[in-house]
Amino acid sequence: MKRLTGIALSLMLMGIAGCLSLFFEKPTFALRTVSISRLSLTDIHFLFGIEVQNPNAFDVKLRALEYTIFLNEKELGKGSVSRETLIAKASSTLVEIPLAASFKNLGQSIEMVLAGQDLRYRIQGAAVFKTVWGSTTVPFSQSGEIKIKK
Repeated sequence: MKRLTGIALSLMLMGIAGCLSLFFEKPTFALRTVSISRLSLTDIHFLFGIEVQNPNAFDVKLRALEYTIFLNEKELGKGSVSRETLIAKASSTLVEIPLAASFKNLGQSIEMVLAGQDLRYRIQGAAVFKTVWGSTTVPFSQSGEIKIKK
């Protein structure tokens, strides 16, 4: 009897998790800041500030974030963050993501970066969110222009 109850409970929880997409509104992403955190003779370390907006009436936790960043349509690099961050209901949180890139990956964009000029960017990836009903992966892509702070 206990085993049957456990199986029924497991099936019910899987059903609820499967319905997550019915009442879970996908969070949105916007690049807000880019700064240089370290500069050496061979590479440059960036810190990207991504604003994650939670439109839901309940809190979600950002569990992992994988991303690829492009500057002036050239891939700058890839990275991931796996520290858990709470995104409160109906609010946004700035999540900082690091990226180290060699000067060869920047190409001609290095002059624009060092001069503080606006650059075209594109950031794309996937984020894993956890709710009380289960986890879901949300792909994202954001592009625009931004000035890099030194």
